[in-house]
Amino acid sequence: MKKTKLTNNAGKLTAFLVLLTIIITPFVIVNPGERGVLMEFGRVQQTILPEGIHAIIPLVNTVQKINVRIQKQEISAEASSKDLQDIFTDVALNWHIIPDEANLIFQEIGDEKDVVEKIINPAVEEVLKAVVAKYTAEEVVTKRGEVKSSVDDALTARLHGYHIAVDDISLVHVNFSDRFSEAVEAKQIAEQDAKRADFLALKAVKEAEAKVNLAKGEAEINRLLHDSLTPEIIERQAIQKWDGKLPLIMTKDTPKLLNPSEILKLK
Repeated sequence: MKKTKLTNNAGKLTAFLVLLTIIITPFVIVNPGERGVLMEFGRVQQTILPEGIHAIIPLVNTVQKINVRIQKQEISAEASSKDLQDIFTDVALNWHIIPDEANLIFQEIGDEKDVVEKIINPAVEEVLKAVVAKYTAEEVVTKRGEVKSSVDDALTARLHGYHIAVDDISLVHVNFSDRFSEAVEAKQIAEQDAKRADFLALKAVKEAEAKVNLAKGEAEINRLLHDSLTPEIIERQAIQKWDGKLPLIMTKDTPKLLNPSEILKLK
C-alpha cells in the first residue's frame, strides 16, 4: 500500500517537473514568411529557425525574426544619358532576403530597414546611372526593354552578394528635362514636315512622268498615223467627207476631183 502511494507521488512529481520545465523554458514562434536568427549570448549562430514553434534556452538564446517574403521598394533616381541628357526614372523593385542566408543578413547588415537604406537604394541608383550612361536619351525610349534587362542583370548580380534576390524590376516612369522634351517635339514636327515635303515632291514627279508618258503616247500615235496615211487613203477620206459641192476657189490644197471610174475603184 505504501509502495503504491510512493509510486503515485513519484509520478505526480515527474509530471510537475515536466510542466515546470515547459513553463520555465521559453518558446519562440516563427511566423509564415519569416526566418528566426538564433543567437547565443548575443552572437549570431549558424542555425536558422524555420516557421513554427521552437524551444530555446533561457538567458542563453535569443531569436531575431527576419521577413523573407517578397517586398516592393519604389525608388526615384536621376541619371545622365550618353549624350548628357538628364533622365529621371521611377523604379519599382520586387526583392526578398534569401531565406538560407538570413543569419548573414542580420550579422552583416541588420534588419529589413537597414537592408533597404544601406544596400538596395544605393545599389539601384548606382546601377541605373551606369546602365543609362551607355545609351543616348532617344535610345532609352526606343530600347526601353533592353535598358530594363541590363538594369535587371546588373542589379541581380550586385544584390546577390548581399544575400538579396531580385524578383522583378520595372522602369515605371522615364522622364526627361523640359529642354530635351521640347527638342524632341521640334524634331518630330520637322520629320513630319520633311516626310510631307518628300511626299509632295514624289507626287509631282509622278504627275510629270505621267504627262511625259502621255505626250510620248500621243506622239507615237501621230507618228503611226502619219506613216500609215498614203495619198490614196487621203483621197478616199476626202471623198467620204465630200458633200457633192464643188469648191468655189480651187487651190493647191484642195483635193483633186476624181472621175467616176476612179471613185468606183476606191470604193
